[in-house]
Amino acid sequence: MTGDPYQLLGVSREADDREIKSAFRRMARELHPDVNSHDPGAEAKFKEAAEAYEILSNSERRALYDRYGHDGLAARGQEPGFEGFSSVSDIFEAFFGASGGGGRGGYAAQGGDVAVSAEIDLAEAARGISVDVEYDAVGLCERCHGNGAEPGTPIETCDRCGGAGQLRSVARTPFGQMVQAVACDRCGGEGKVAQTPCSRCAGRGREAEVKKLSVDVPAGIADDQRIRVTGRGHAGEPGGAPGDLYVVVRVRPDERFVRDGNDLVTVVDLPAPAAALGTTVTVPTLEGEHELEVEAGTQPGAVVTLAGRGMPALGRSRRGAQRVVINVIVPRALSRDQRELLERFQNSLGEHNLRPAEEGEGLFARVKRALR
Repeated sequence: MTGDPYQLLGVSREADDREIKSAFRRMARELHPDVNSHDPGAEAKFKEAAEAYEILSNSERRALYDRYGHDGLAARGQEPGFEGFSSVSDIFEAFFGASGGGGRGGYAAQGGDVAVSAEIDLAEAARGISVDVEYDAVGLCERCHGNGAEPGTPIETCDRCGGAGQLRSVARTPFGQMVQAVACDRCGGEGKVAQTPCSRCAGRGREAEVKKLSVDVPAGIADDQRIRVTGRGHAGEPGGAPGDLYVVVRVRPDERFVRDGNDLVTVVDLPAPAAALGTTVTVPTLEGEHELEVEAGTQPGAVVTLAGRGMPALGRSRRGAQRVVINVIVPRALSRDQRELLERFQNSLGEHNLRPAEEGEGLFARVKRALR
């Protein structure tokens, strides 16, 4: 670990133990790889957060870091590490204990989360829509209802753990000596085993299945945002709550608009003579075509704002604006007659024709503002 543990956990250097623990618990829940299976970097981020907490939750390590940084920790052999753990789940359980509760042996593990993507277009994101998703998940076996036994056959006490559902061992870890309780590898934490395993699930009590679900996508959702559907993930075991389903929304690009927060930006091409004389142009909006009055003398890059024509704010009725950028097109490939007309027009121009309508409207003034 090379980063600042205070920054990694988002706490100040004056934070007390309670603040540090609260910050770590919040981050650990968000970064757990089971919740972020779609993010290949989730495991590394989780380990960084755990290492930061290991430093700041120990007064000796924290004092060393505050005075000498990571070099001081390394010199005293106090740098955090996870050599005593076989997986990220072991690290997580070292801080929070096994997930879930209840069940035989106290090992009612909550089911894992599932992520699936749904694609919609911008107009659907603006008004909200219901989408159908299909995904693979582990559910309870329909034949044995999750107990792993062939219907009508007995379930016996596990001879390996004596019905406790767990095996205990002592391990030396970076956190000191720890007594680790793990689910019995014979009964899976149930404390009991089926005399005759279920013929459908081979005694596992669970089976993979294809699930279908209709999910409401709220108006105003942005690309890559997630919708959490509680209890629609993998089934828990044994007796644990199911995990959650995360629907990652992909909003297809719309060639007419660029989204900027809750605003929409569109560009309208306008010939230079029309910009000088003023005209009416047709502008695409989410509600259809809109007739826009362009004032005479409109300059290149001018922006006309259509209030309330953008995207709705997520969870609110208020909508953003649509900004129409005027792209003034200078004519090319002129005929002889067109060139003569333009030359006569150019010769007729006076200084008052080229002066900005308002102070600070000129291009040089706008460039200076942009560079500040």
